[in-house]
Amino acid sequence: MNKTELKGNWEEQKGKLKQYFAYLTSDDLLYEEGKKDEMLGKLEIKLGKTKEELTQLMNTL
Repeated sequence: MNKTELKGNWEEQKGKLKQYFAYLTSDDLLYEEGKKDEMLGKLEIKLGKTKEELTQLMNTL
């Protein structure tokens, strides 16, 4: 998968997460290369879920 495909996939995932958790903002889902763990940590706190739960949720959306 190239960067364009990954970015498109992430944009789709962001939209689904925003629908599932209406209170998430674009800033909450801001992905910067190399900072995935930081973003997941913020989501863990905001959503009260573990990284494993978030990963599983993203795979099912």
